[in-house]
Amino acid sequence: MKDARQLESKLNNLDGQKYGAYKQLKGIYQFKDFRLAIDHVQVDPFAPPSKMRLIMNRETAGIPAALLDSKNKRIAVSDFLTRAFGESIRKQIKTSDMNNKNIKIMIDRPGQEILERTSTVIDEQVLEVRFEAGLPAAGRKILGRAAARIITGLLPEIAGDSLFYQNIDQKALREHVEMMLDQVHMRKELDERDLVAFVADESILPRHSGVSDKPLKNAVPFSSPENLKVEISLPSGRTVTGMGIGEGITLIVGGGYHGKSTLLQALERGVYNHIPDDGREMVITRNDASKIRAEDGRNIEKVNISTFINNLPAKKDTHAFSTENASGSTSQAANVMEALEADTRLLLIDEDTSATNFMIRDARMQKLIAPDKEPITPFSGKVKPLYEDKDVSTILIVGGSGDYFDVADRVLMMDEYKLKDVTAAAKEIAETEGYRREDMSDNTFGEMTERVLLKSGFPKSGKESRLKTKGRTTILYGREPIEISGLEQLVDDSQTNCISVMIEYFRNQILDDRLTMSETADRIYNDIEKNGLDSISPYSGHPGNLALPRKQEFIGTLNRYRSLKVK
Repeated sequence: MKDARQLESKLNNLDGQKYGAYKQLKGIYQFKDFRLAIDHVQVDPFAPPSKMRLIMNRETAGIPAALLDSKNKRIAVSDFLTRAFGESIRKQIKTSDMNNKNIKIMIDRPGQEILERTSTVIDEQVLEVRFEAGLPAAGRKILGRAAARIITGLLPEIAGDSLFYQNIDQKALREHVEMMLDQVHMRKELDERDLVAFVADESILPRHSGVSDKPLKNAVPFSSPENLKVEISLPSGRTVTGMGIGEGITLIVGGGYHGKSTLLQALERGVYNHIPDDGREMVITRNDASKIRAEDGRNIEKVNISTFINNLPAKKDTHAFSTENASGSTSQAANVMEALEADTRLLLIDEDTSATNFMIRDARMQKLIAPDKEPITPFSGKVKPLYEDKDVSTILIVGGSGDYFDVADRVLMMDEYKLKDVTAAAKEIAETEGYRREDMSDNTFGEMTERVLLKSGFPKSGKESRLKTKGRTTILYGREPIEISGLEQLVDDSQTNCISVMIEYFRNQILDDRLTMSETADRIYNDIEKNGLDSISPYSGHPGNLALPRKQEFIGTLNRYRSLKVK
């Protein structure tokens, strides 16, 4: 193994040569406190940056074993170190006397959520940081001396500043770990208390802006209605109080701009653990909750939507419904059934992003259009059987219709960002003669069909088999885009990267014509749990930009693949 001095000498000697000579750098080099693996060298200055790993013994880093003795702790520490490494990069670039345009060191950039990532991985012996570096050039000629200062000069400074326990903010690291453990504990408490979600008092739910997920300054803190207030003791020794939302059907009502959708958005993100001071770190939701919306134009492949839609003109079969261009109602019906197929037990729905004819049909419309002429059974007629038959709860934001009052278990009103329990008043209105609507449902939810994935839908070779991501909302399978903007609980580009890798892994390693979609997903997640997120990556040594998505988003992506084939 060569050392850092030899690497520095090699870089200096490359100065002024053609850019392709950088390929000589590939290999592993011993520095004083770590090893540097240069796994991939970019082919020219405009190509994707070079991939490198910094490998340090755990003893050298000095992080106490008590902070690393469980998987959840290691995920939290890895997340903290990724953030610290990124912050140190920014600090070093800002204070360096070099031309900042030549300094291009990048690492995955986490948001407000703590996710299982591959950017920093800690095992029993080593701590490994995966990052990218743009090797500097003047035109297409190597700037070797500048590269030497970056790799053998700045990089050790970044590592020392961000990875050594003695140099990092030790209190912040411990709080980071404690916060995640508290949130994991809270999610277990939900099950034990028959709750689907919890919102702590004093939580800050609004975000800074449409482009910033940080908490809004001077926002009104959340306060729980007294009759829904619960108290939970946490592993950290703290006690938290707030609103516990029970299983069943929960309506959140109120006028426009009073905070209804903000609350639902916090609950959507509550499936993830959050960093301290996010404001929503104690907004905890069942980890299988799915946001459901209408998605006009999406592809649907043999989904049984007969629970909601039947008797279509031309007698089109809705027990195995397919379309390349779904309407609002058919797309939302498919989204519900696909979520159930992915083992979801809590639906989150906002009327603002829903198809009106899927959600409601008022008494006047019932009288005008005969039941045998209306193919849609609205969600209002199925939401109660969904809970009673399938044990699936719903939290629903409504502001324009009271059709759900008579089936709701609780009705909560947002009034100038303050939440009140108005269940009694809503039930009284529902019983008033002038507001009563006829119940046209058969009081059963209906059939669910498990679909089996077919190999023929997933080519393994040639240009049509290549997978590439474009940001958070698009995956290219060959030339075909898989649009996943409707999966609103995807929060990170690296989750989309991971879904792409997961698709490649399952088509090559797992897929056969006997497994249901849910069984296929379970096998992948079992492999990841057993062997680590690295194990599914085809990028040997450097899968540094992956973050684990939930099963719901992975299956949701498959369902939006237009070449999907099922039986």
